Amino acid sequence: MNRTKIHSTLLATLSLSLLLTACGGDDDSAAPVVPPPATPAPVAVPAIYDVRRCLTQTVGGASVASLVVPDTLQIDLAGPSGFPNGRRLADPVIDVTLAVLFLDLTKHPATTLAAIPINPAANDLPFRTTFPYLAAPQGTPPLASGAGTTFNFRTDAPSAYVRVDRMGMPAVATALIGSASKTAYNDDDPAIDANGKWVPEITTTLTGLTNALADDFTRAGLSLCAQPF
Repeated sequence: MNRTKIHSTLLATLSLSLLLTACGGDDDSAAPVVPPPATPAPVAVPAIYDVRRCLTQTVGGASVASLVVPDTLQIDLAGPSGFPNGRRLADPVIDVTLAVLFLDLTKHPATTLAAIPINPAANDLPFRTTFPYLAAPQGTPPLASGAGTTFNFRTDAPSAYVRVDRMGMPAVATALIGSASKTAYNDDDPAIDANGKWVPEITTTLTGLTNALADDFTRAGLSLCAQPF
């Protein structure tokens, strides 16, 4: 066999060997083919909401902002009783207040959340027909003694009392004022509210609550008053 033929035979053998190696051949020890890493699913970014429309929408002829700032219980004796004109003992005031803070009142009435059948149908005991209207305490409550027993709520001046908590409009001090600010808020007078001191706090807290609860309201088929940025 001449040199040229030997050279051709070696090249053919080497080519066949490389082809078999690339195809895996019969060698079970060949390295497995590793598929490319899967593309991770995109992470949903929660929407950020603008709550200004919630504060400017109206209920009963008044803007929501005017109901929560200043934090006072407003009563017009010439108008019908019940939210937003005062509140009756049996009114589901928290549900109604939260509805006007979160829901689009052009699509849902203020009683929407109150109509969800999760609240008790009535007070556990009937209300009285005379002042103080609430039923007598149940169980064995402690008897009044010491300071405070001589207060006359009908005649004593406001200076005779110390403010402990503000409960003018339901859910304002409870839900719209952050924990770190509650003491300072309760110490302030509603006249300070009227100057706008607590508007940034209320707006910030309402924004945070809306951002956190928006998907829950949407899944329940409810339209928000807030608009996504």
